[in-house]
Amino acid sequence: MSRGSPFDELERLLDKMNDARERAAGGLAVDVADDGDAFVLTADLPGFEKADIDVEVHERTLRVDARHSEEHETDDEDYIRRERSKRSLSRSVTLPEDVDESGATAEFQNGVLTVTLPKAHGSEDATSVDIE
Repeated sequence: MSRGSPFDELERLLDKMNDARERAAGGLAVDVADDGDAFVLTADLPGFEKADIDVEVHERTLRVDARHSEEHETDDEDYIRRERSKRSLSRSVTLPEDVDESGATAEFQNGVLTVTLPKAHGSEDATSVDIE
């Protein structure tokens, strides 16, 4: 039986701590599945539009940033109301294996972001992923 590097276990523990911290701070919750040939990340982003979301992958780290702001104004004779809303969510996920950054795809439908990252050896530059 082969033991992994102690750094692998440390990285897993740090990921768990980051996950707990981000959930406590209202961060972006994600699911990451290993389907054999690729990693698939799924995140619920209700109320966001495709243009509000940025996805970037660099080596074994996937980063999702979502920012949305809106302003509503109601005006009648006796009452003026302005409501402003700004929401920002961000999440970085370290993957257990290298991925093919150029083969990464992202889709956003009905408030759900799905990012597919084929497994491979990483490149040196960060790659922005277009959302379909």
